[in-house]
Amino acid sequence: MSEYLTFQHGKPRFDQNTFFGRLRHFLDVIDPSTLFVTEKRLQESLELLNCFKQGSLPPGATDAQLWQAQKIKQAMIHPDTGEKIPMPFRMSGFIPFGTPVVVGLLLPHQTLVSTIFWQCLNQSHNACVNYCNRNASKPAPFSKFLEGYLGAVTSAVSIAVGLSVLIQRARRLGPTTRLLVQRFIPFPAVATANVCNVVLMRHSELSEGISVLDDSGNVVGTSKVAARHALLETALTRVVLPMPILILPPIVMSVLEKLPLLQRRPRLVLPVHSLVCLAAFALALPLAISLFPQMSQIGVNRLEPEIAAATDCEAVTYNKGL
Repeated sequence: MSEYLTFQHGKPRFDQNTFFGRLRHFLDVIDPSTLFVTEKRLQESLELLNCFKQGSLPPGATDAQLWQAQKIKQAMIHPDTGEKIPMPFRMSGFIPFGTPVVVGLLLPHQTLVSTIFWQCLNQSHNACVNYCNRNASKPAPFSKFLEGYLGAVTSAVSIAVGLSVLIQRARRLGPTTRLLVQRFIPFPAVATANVCNVVLMRHSELSEGISVLDDSGNVVGTSKVAARHALLETALTRVVLPMPILILPPIVMSVLEKLPLLQRRPRLVLPVHSLVCLAAFALALPLAISLFPQMSQIGVNRLEPEIAAATDCEAVTYNKGL
């Protein structure tokens, strides 16, 4: 059986109703090889997709070529604006460009200034990625993104600095224990900031609701209940994502640093630390964003009465966001 199914324009290549299907889909989305696609290759991919839509495919064009062309387009071009996304802020660039920031967050012997710097840099990178990959079908004021960014930076810095000060004042902790505990500070700071960012940027959805669709893709209405589910799923994803990235490396490094090789050659600690962070990031990102379907379903009996009255479907679909 061919690995490539019949091409469907604008549709995911893998089944989004299963976790494994979503995982394979997002592994395609974050594939860093698309960062090296040339402008010529991009234009060829766009032209091939246009030919498919017009029903005039060139002789010999295969499903594999069409799926690859769509992968390149989705990695580089914003679906709503049609503009090219800057390389550092593409989903495919999230791991290679975000790993140095993660390494900085997890460096031992952090000072107050370095803690603030790395937390601000991390939230700035996240904000740029969120903005460049935002849903632009309904224009939103830039102030909403600025509000989410400032809220995330404030919460991340406050928690990181506050916990650092508490640990430094904890007289019962020995120097080794204090250093180990301090390495875990970035996780609660980043996780809280991520949730704060989601709530601040999307709080209007809770009062206005989000669109829900029937089996044919038609809008049935707007639901505040579906909005709560969408925000909860997104917030859970944002908490799970930094968990292995910011918890596994400190645990692994606390073991590796005791090895004779690293004790004899301390200059190797930073490169090894970077590789461990890269591996944790590459593992965590596709797993976290695959937890929930992008288009989730909910039973109409759990929604507002007017939604249930407007459709014969037993379940409707909503876009949870990223």
